[in-house]
Order: sequence, then C-alpha cells, then structure tokens
Amino acid sequence: MQSGVRIQRQMTPPHQSRCLVSSAAPATLLLLLVTGAGAGPPPLVGVSPQDEAYFVPQVIACRDGSGSFPRSRLNDEYCDCADGTDEPGTSACPEGKFYCRNMGDTPRIVSSSFVNDKICDCCDGSDEYGSGTHCPHTCRSLNNISEVDNGGSELSVAYLNDHNVLTSKHTLDIEDLIHKLKGLRMAVVIELGLAVCILVFCFARRSTRTRRRQYILKR
Repeated sequence: MQSGVRIQRQMTPPHQSRCLVSSAAPATLLLLLVTGAGAGPPPLVGVSPQDEAYFVPQVIACRDGSGSFPRSRLNDEYCDCADGTDEPGTSACPEGKFYCRNMGDTPRIVSSSFVNDKICDCCDGSDEYGSGTHCPHTCRSLNNISEVDNGGSELSVAYLNDHNVLTSKHTLDIEDLIHKLKGLRMAVVIELGLAVCILVFCFARRSTRTRRRQYILKR
C-alpha cells in the first residue's frame, strides 16, 4: 500500500500537465516569431518591379546560366550564383546589384557591396535596412514640389520654363563672352603685329642712318 501511495503522489495530474503544455505554447510561438523576424531581409529586397515575376517560381535559374537555386535561398546571405542573381538584397555576392526604388525620384542601381555598409546610397535609405543606420528620405522630384505647393502641373511647367529661360540666357552669355574673347584676341594679335612692324621700321631707319654716317666719314 505504501509504495502505491508514493507512486500516486509522484504522478502529475493530467489537468496540471495540460496547463503546463498550454502555458509553454505561447512562449514557444513567440520564440519562433522572434527567430523568424531576425532571419534576414524580406525576399524581394533589391529587386526592381519589372523583375519581381522572375523570382516567383520555387526554383529560380541564375541569370548567367551557371545553375539554379530554390526560392528559400533568395537573399539568405550566401552566394549561390556567380552573377549574384540569388542575392539582390545582400552583399554576399561581389557581382550583385541592388535596386533602389527611390519612390518619387529616379530609381538607381548600386553595387551590392554598398548594402548595409552604414552609408546611405539610396535616397530612400533602402540599402541600409539592416545596418541600424538612420537614412533620411532625401528623394526629390518636380511632382513632390508641385504637391507641396498645391500648384499642380502648372507649377511644374512654370518651373521648367523658368529653368529653360535661365539655361538659354546662360548659354547666350557664354556665347557672347566667347565672341568677346575672340575679338580681344584678334585685337591683341593686331597690336603685337603693329608693335613688331614699328620696331622693324625703327631698326631699319637706324641702320640706314648709321650707314650714311659711315659713308660721309669715309669721304
């Protein structure tokens, strides 16, 4: 009887075991979420919108034809393709290219070696998503200017017209300056020519006088 009592005391009641499992489940789920969140960049970081369809299949071919890789290895910080097809959003491949979307401005393609190097190369800061560097959004465009000033397309047209007028004015000023410099150069050449002629004339006249004196002295 005593051994039976000991066994009964040592056994955990079923409802208590279920409570322990249920209390451990949220902690396990939270740990999995945190681990997954720090696993790496989103799959399509550094990919242009035109190329997004290329990365949809589960098995993706390297663009240089050197092989293929499963989609799970996209942007996994390991270079599978020599041309960097599998790492558009990391610096793992030396030949990789990173696409800056630069929303509202001109898109830009930079070397993958610039990704997460603590230097903001994209005006939207997208190349420093994992470096901890705060990149201010410096993208600018005529559309943004017109939206801020509530001028619509008229402001953009006016801005372009003013810019064209200033450009043409500067062009005319430069051309006028070039013409003036050419005229000044011609004047300098003419003055130099006249000075040389005067010097030659003076030298010839002096030589003539010297000869006359010598002739007179001989007589």
